[in-house]
Amino acid sequence: MYSNNNHRESVSLWEMRKVETIEEFYKRKFDWIPDNLRNEIGHFNIFKLEPFEEGKASSIPYKRRDFYKIMLVMGISKVHYADKVFEVQKQALSFSNPHIPYMWEHLDKIRSGVYCIFNQHFFHQYGNLNQYNVFQPDGTHVFELTDEQADKVNNLFQRMFEEINSDYIHKYDVLRSLVFELIHFALKMQPDAKIDKQPLNASKRISTLFLELLERQFPIDENHQAVNLRSASEYAKQLNVHVNHLNRAVKETTDKTTSQIIAERILQESKILLKHSPWNVSEIAYALGFTETTHFNNFFKKHAQLSPLKFRNV
Repeated sequence: MYSNNNHRESVSLWEMRKVETIEEFYKRKFDWIPDNLRNEIGHFNIFKLEPFEEGKASSIPYKRRDFYKIMLVMGISKVHYADKVFEVQKQALSFSNPHIPYMWEHLDKIRSGVYCIFNQHFFHQYGNLNQYNVFQPDGTHVFELTDEQADKVNNLFQRMFEEINSDYIHKYDVLRSLVFELIHFALKMQPDAKIDKQPLNASKRISTLFLELLERQFPIDENHQAVNLRSASEYAKQLNVHVNHLNRAVKETTDKTTSQIIAERILQESKILLKHSPWNVSEIAYALGFTETTHFNNFFKKHAQLSPLKFRNV
C-alpha cells in the first residue's frame, strides 16, 4: 500500500477525509466557480488532464467527492480504493461516484488524459447511474485499455469537447448520450460472468442498497465524526427489512455474511486511517465505532494478524 510519512504528517485528517464538493473542486483546480454550477439542468464539464509539473503534488488526498467523474488517464499510475490498489500500467478508463472514496497517485513525470465531471441532477429523469456496475460499491471502477480502446475512448471525449463548445440548443442531451456510451463501452469490456444480464431481483436490490449504505458510512469528515451503523440489525432497520431477510439476500448475492462484509469494510478503513491519518489508535477506534480501544486492537489482530501499531509502522 502507498505510504508517505511526510505527507501523512503535513496534511490534516480533515483535509484528507472531508467530502470535496463540486464547488471546492473548481476552487482547488481553477480558483473560480462557474455561475451555472447548481442550475436546473444539473452540471456537466470536461477538462484535459494537466501534465506533470515539477514541484506540484502528483497525488490527491484519499477522499469522497459529491460528483461523478469519468477519466481517461495516459501513463503509469495507481488508484487507491480503501486498502485495495489498482495499478495502471499504461492507460485506463476510470469511473468515480459520490459514494466511494478514492485517491489517484500519478507515477509518470509526463502524462496526459481527459475527464468529465457531472452531478446526479444532470441525469435527473434520464436514468439512475447507480444501477450500472461501474458506479456500484462492488463493481469494477478502473479498466486498463489497449491502444485501440484508448483511441475509441479518446474520440468519445473529443466529441464531448465539440458538443460543449457548440451552440446546439440540445447539446446537453448529446453529452448525456456520450456519457452513456462511455459507461457501456466499459461494461462490454467485462467478462460475461461479471455482467448481470437479468433484471435485479429482490435479493440483488437489497444487497446493492446495503452495500451503498455501507459505503456512505465513509469517509469520516467534520459532519460525520464516526461510523453510525455497525451491525447487521442496524443496517436492516435503516433499510426497513428484517435482519434475516437482509442476511439471506447478502449471502445469496455475495456468498458472504452481512457481518463479514461489514467487518471487512471496517478493516479497510482502519488500515487507511492507520497509514494516512495523524490520529492515534484510540481516536481511530472511536471513529470506527469501537467503545473500547482494546476491542479495536482485538478486532484488528484477528483480521490482520498483527496489532494496529505494528501495521502503522510496517
